[in-house]
Amino acid sequence: MSETTPRMARKLLAQQFGLSEEELAKLLPSGGQSVFANRVAWAKTHLGQAGLIVAVRRGAFCITDRGREVLSSPPARIDIRFLQRFPEFVEFRERRGASTPPADPTESPSEHDTPEEALEAAY
Repeated sequence: MSETTPRMARKLLAQQFGLSEEELAKLLPSGGQSVFANRVAWAKTHLGQAGLIVAVRRGAFCITDRGREVLSSPPARIDIRFLQRFPEFVEFRERRGASTPPADPTESPSEHDTPEEALEAAY
């Protein structure tokens, strides 16, 4: 079982996507966290709630059998719509009061916004 930490995940993802220092340093409107770190944290939360990754100890996580199964024939995109196929994720979204994404993704340009950005945009 190979485990990783959020810090290692951010480093690997930044390399994978070829992100510049400027992109990595861009802050949320609140100024308290980088957009990239925030997105990685939300991805970790969502993947965990869908049962694709699991915490193995404080500050460390690894892929689950379900996660490996998903990667055995990877989808073009893993997003909210994809994660809706997992009952645990649907329950998580319902607990948070989140609605199901609209059928047409162009109807919701803020689908990938963080909660902080959605609140700021609504304001």
